[in-house]
Amino acid sequence: MKTVIRTKYTCSKCGGHEFEIGEVFMAGSVVAKMFNFEFKRFTSVTCTKCTNTELFKTPKKEIQNTLDFVIGK
Repeated sequence: MKTVIRTKYTCSKCGGHEFEIGEVFMAGSVVAKMFNFEFKRFTSVTCTKCTNTELFKTPKKEIQNTLDFVIGK
């Protein structure tokens, strides 16, 4: 299930402020892929305007705070 949020964070490609939040799982190496283990979890943030996607190693439940922190720098 994807969550759509509106935030002060700005898309680096188009300047949009509305994003879909999802999760992505990736295997760490070729051996891990073969044996189906060592998956890494990332939160995906996709601009709803241009579909530019960025990945964060932040849990999905904390991504809004992370985006607000990034814009505050």
